[in-house]
Amino acid sequence: MFSHYFLGVAAIPFIYYLIVIFSSWRFFRVAKQPIKRVAAFAPPVSILKPMRGEDLGAYENFASFCRQDYPQYEILLCVDPDDQAVAPLVERLRRNFPEQAIRVLHGSGRVATNDKVAKLERMVREAQYELVVISDSDVRVRPDYLRQVTAPLARPGVGAVTCFYVPTEEKTFTDHLQNIGMMSDFYPGILVAWQLDGIKFALGPTIATTRTRLAGFGGYAAIENRPADDLLVGRLIADQGFEVVLLRYTIETVADYGSFRDLLHKRLRWIVVMRNLRPWGHFGLIFTQGLAWTIAAVAVHPTAAVVEGFLGGYVILRVAMTALIAGWGLDQPDFWENLWLIPAWDAVACVIWLVSFSRNSIRWRGADYYIRKGQLVPVASSPGSSK
Repeated sequence: MFSHYFLGVAAIPFIYYLIVIFSSWRFFRVAKQPIKRVAAFAPPVSILKPMRGEDLGAYENFASFCRQDYPQYEILLCVDPDDQAVAPLVERLRRNFPEQAIRVLHGSGRVATNDKVAKLERMVREAQYELVVISDSDVRVRPDYLRQVTAPLARPGVGAVTCFYVPTEEKTFTDHLQNIGMMSDFYPGILVAWQLDGIKFALGPTIATTRTRLAGFGGYAAIENRPADDLLVGRLIADQGFEVVLLRYTIETVADYGSFRDLLHKRLRWIVVMRNLRPWGHFGLIFTQGLAWTIAAVAVHPTAAVVEGFLGGYVILRVAMTALIAGWGLDQPDFWENLWLIPAWDAVACVIWLVSFSRNSIRWRGADYYIRKGQLVPVASSPGSSK
């Protein structure tokens, strides 16, 4: 009798997978419809890019922002005061794109735990225009990018716009594993959240909004000592009663995982942050671990019917939801090549989730931090701290 109850619980991830399939189909069915655009809406834009060092493919990344089919915009960078790498990059951009306005700020002028957010605070204050597009330095875009991400802001009820991102220049096993993790795990969670509660967050590689909407929650100064600034910006704008729009439109991020260890550290940092910000949602991930539950079901009730039903169901549903998102939704032509990595990703993600319960700190940019009451607290400055 116990084994039959256990099989029922073990099948819960399959229900989640079906919800993912329905949510993805519904989102992309609507998103693929032509967007009604306001033809005259093309206000000047300030593109804000906080930087720390030089990313892989930095010139091509920034050059893509200089090739925008958009009437008026500036690119505003904020770098560390002692950053010597950015000067030749900016000089080359200015030489090749003399018509493009590019400004560089040195340092945030603030003391904050999250230096990236402190830089954004300064850039928002010194931006020339009301409409701002916040973008990571490893992002590469097409010429229609600004028109796409600013268009929804023509509607008065829209407070922010964000969009999907896909990796480019994948070269290593780790890069391919990260890609399939995005398509089969991260984006499914986002689409289920959209189905159940709407978009109440933003994705860091692109956030289009206005200085007024940011000022509505106190601006970046209000979150400069907190983790997950992109998630918080979307949430705090949504809390003001404005819609956060998730576009089907995709941008590219340059794959830069130097090693499998780098991927583990980044993923662990993200999931520990989520455990602190949304503890019940983090615990609920137990019911999305289809591979682990399938193995457990076969171990508890090793009959041919269970093996065929659970293993077959797992493979079919995981492939279907990934194909729906990556192939049909995001038009990624080569996603089939990475499908065989889904079980590998699921195993890695499950281990990282389990390990996250044993972590009380995160490592970010070479330093360790606790997350206490939603704030980043450097481990070294915490009395009686120990890892």
